[in-house]
Amino acid sequence: MARKHDDTSITVEERKAAISLAAIFGLRMLGLFLILPVFSPYAHGLKGAAEHPMMVGLALGAYGLTQAVLQIPFGMLSDKIGRKPVIAAGMLLFAIGSAVAAMSDSITGVLIGRIIQGSGAVAAAIIALTADLTREEHRTKAMAMIGMTIGVSFMVSMVLGPVLGGAIGVDGIFWLTGVLALGSILFLYLVVPDAKKQMHHRDAEVTAGMFTSVIRNRELLRLDFGVFVLHASLTAMFVILPMVLMDPTSPILESTQQWKLYLPVMGGAFLLMIPMVVIAESKRKMKQVFVSAILMLVLGLGLMSLDTQSLAVIAAALFIFFVGFNSLEATLPSLISKIAPASAKGTAVGVFNTCQFFGAFVGGLLGGLLYVPAQHNESDAFLVIAALLAVWLLIALFMPQPRHVATRMFHVDVDGADTETRLRKHLLAVQGVMEVEIYADEQTVYCKVDNKSLDDAGLISAVKTA
Repeated sequence: MARKHDDTSITVEERKAAISLAAIFGLRMLGLFLILPVFSPYAHGLKGAAEHPMMVGLALGAYGLTQAVLQIPFGMLSDKIGRKPVIAAGMLLFAIGSAVAAMSDSITGVLIGRIIQGSGAVAAAIIALTADLTREEHRTKAMAMIGMTIGVSFMVSMVLGPVLGGAIGVDGIFWLTGVLALGSILFLYLVVPDAKKQMHHRDAEVTAGMFTSVIRNRELLRLDFGVFVLHASLTAMFVILPMVLMDPTSPILESTQQWKLYLPVMGGAFLLMIPMVVIAESKRKMKQVFVSAILMLVLGLGLMSLDTQSLAVIAAALFIFFVGFNSLEATLPSLISKIAPASAKGTAVGVFNTCQFFGAFVGGLLGGLLYVPAQHNESDAFLVIAALLAVWLLIALFMPQPRHVATRMFHVDVDGADTETRLRKHLLAVQGVMEVEIYADEQTVYCKVDNKSLDDAGLISAVKTA
């Protein structure tokens, strides 16, 4: 016979697991994002920075290199030795890196600290533990909680970073994030439930056998390049922008006051992003919104290059940029889910995240190479970043309209090839079901569905009775 299926709502235990792991993930990202708006002015005052200004950008983006290199291996290691030990080790590395950066008075020391911070690459292990602690039917909700936490952490950091920088200094921020990392280890063991069973999840983890199909997929590569450029541009911009705002020859906003710029900009951009995402999903205008958002990035950086002495111009440019940025941060993961084969989603997301982290590293390096404070060449630097974004815009123009599909997963008990064949046939006969993949080793069925036309009751009935 086929499967057992439990269609009850998300349990208290699942909700507790999702919220607690989202909190750990959020603290991790908060520790990285808090530095973004205040790091450049601080780093330029460190020993060695005046002689080697490129090192400032390199130190800002350095965490991305070790994140990119280690996040997939750490996820695979968690399959072997357990999720919690890997997450704890990663948070400990982050805390050690924070302490090294806090105690350093040279740009080289801070660079080393940032590299160590990035080596605590826990994202893949946290996602894998989330998958262990949630049933297939409710895993998307849990992952959405983590995704929202990342977005909230970023917006809060843009405002809180300058405030904390003024109150405790950037070295104090490093100490604070280190303490929070250590606290999250206690939280991990005292609050996060233990998984009753650990197994590999194709939808949430990298599967070695799926690499070839993911890397050869032209549309996934287009998105990988996009997230690389997106985070390279963001990091490069923040190597330059804080220094422009507090330029001693014509100061606009001191570092500790820059939250007054970021608060209305980020709040307004978030509000305008919401209807764009709604239009993309509900009106099925994903490509149009996606391309428009990239155009906003180009226009924002282009406008900023025209006048770097006007707070009004900078605010308008940042607003345009972050409407586009927030929209893309919301739609890129959705596009990955739509385009990737259901059973290869975890692998596609792993490659995507690697490109994102590597983009942050390259962006820091690019910003350090482009911008020399003594030369006041920020306008040229912003134009180069805008040109990089324009390349992405050109590539995105030729993307096909993505299919508006979602992935539905169900637990099944497949006891043989005949049962699998019958189940596949019944599921494909349901209105709105477009693809079906069944993996007996996971006891999971993955369905790509069109939610607008899906016969949801028919799908659940087919899973229960096929």
